[in-house]
Amino acid sequence: MKTLVIIPCYNEEDSIVNVIENLKKNKPDVDYLIVNDCSTDSTEKILKENNFNYINNPINLGIGGGVQAGYLYAKEFGYDIAVQMDGDGQHDPKYLSKIIQPIIDKEADMVIGSRFIEKEGFQSSFMRRFGINIISAFIFLLTGKKIKDTTSGFRACNRNLIEFFSKNYADDYPEPEAIISCIVNGFSVKEVAVIMEERQGGVSSIKSLKSAYYMIKVCISLIITRISSTKIKGGN
Repeated sequence: MKTLVIIPCYNEEDSIVNVIENLKKNKPDVDYLIVNDCSTDSTEKILKENNFNYINNPINLGIGGGVQAGYLYAKEFGYDIAVQMDGDGQHDPKYLSKIIQPIIDKEADMVIGSRFIEKEGFQSSFMRRFGINIISAFIFLLTGKKIKDTTSGFRACNRNLIEFFSKNYADDYPEPEAIISCIVNGFSVKEVAVIMEERQGGVSSIKSLKSAYYMIKVCISLIITRISSTKIKGGN
């Protein structure tokens, strides 16, 4: 099946070359697209010098806008599967086949690479895991579906979700919001165990997961997503 790896990228000059080289080494049969979200370091120069496949967003859209640009590209060029993979080196492409296979077997519409199933490799900080557990409980409360690694950006989607996400994708907290949007609109979500690494450089887009303010904003955003997703489903 024709597969595209979407790599949102903002100020990843320290890691992006290794990410692409590792991807080509471990999964040479897939295509990739780097979405450069107006990086302010030398990322664009590196992408150009290495002749990587990339596009530049005209303005900084954030992680959600960057990923949606990738879904629009996947839809335009007829991909069957789209995989999100971070540009900071946390996601190991040797697990791509494991994430993609349930899509091929039609076991799920979205497959999330989870570091919390087997609990191996880099597990993030205690406070961040605590926050992720709160988000997980909140998603279960809103949807009845238990997802352990709610903020994992390592995930695969089938063609139906490519179409859906090209039109409907969250801006503020895209990973957990996308999960709710999927479930409410009748798409199936599955987790598979992966091992993640510490980021090779750059700064995380989740800067204050330990703060109560952040958690309140996420929870409110998830409620709004739950309500608006119901309207989307009703409209379809």
